[in-house]
Amino acid sequence: MLEEKIRIGIIGANATYGWSMRAHLPALQALPEYELAAVCTSSPETAAESAKAYGATLAFHDYREMVTHSDIDLVSVSVRVPLHHEMVLAAVEAGKHVFCEWPLGANLDEAQKYVFFGSGERRD
Repeated sequence: MLEEKIRIGIIGANATYGWSMRAHLPALQALPEYELAAVCTSSPETAAESAKAYGATLAFHDYREMVTHSDIDLVSVSVRVPLHHEMVLAAVEAGKHVFCEWPLGANLDEAQKYVFFGSGERRD
């Protein structure tokens, strides 16, 4: 059993629409090993609304700030597919664990880069 919870930050955690609110957030909130530490949306207003709705202590409107925050252990990427690649890479570069919705990237080339990046071999 884990002594400390895994602190999650969800990019795309909008409280009024999106896949994250229907699937990822309820699932993560039901698992005792995880704590929703932060939410990130594209505006300060929706980030604050989402943090309040889901009980997150931190709200961000810039994913780059969230992925580098010391209170985040795992980043969940739940946004439109064309944005997956840049957000996943930013989280990995920040030393975070990553959960990304399917598909991982907009094309095979983007998805294959994750394999090399995860192995410590960088291919831009």
